[in-house]
Amino acid sequence: MQMESEQQGDILVVIPMEPRLDAAQATDFKSAIVDRINDGHTRILLDLSHVDFMDSSGLGAMVSILKTIGRDGDLLLCGLGNTVESLFKLTRMNRVFRIFSTREEALQAISAQG
Repeated sequence: MQMESEQQGDILVVIPMEPRLDAAQATDFKSAIVDRINDGHTRILLDLSHVDFMDSSGLGAMVSILKTIGRDGDLLLCGLGNTVESLFKLTRMNRVFRIFSTREEALQAISAQG
């Protein structure tokens, strides 16, 4: 899966560039993010603005990443399109994940945490 990333202080911003996060992409996506966590990145912002579709496999990968990062890290999401946001609301995962409209809002929130 093609992704871009950039460092914003101690926060790693990861931008998946594929329009779909489904069964065909979920395993590679999860592995790539877990590799970054294992490399010591424990504060991650996933900018999903390029993702137009996510299925249960993609959502499962997100939950797995959240569990991997654990209580000592931060995983924030931003840039969810209508379809992806609807999936999070329908499954009530919007109560589990910290979701922000924009990258700027998410970075402000995580920076305020310290």
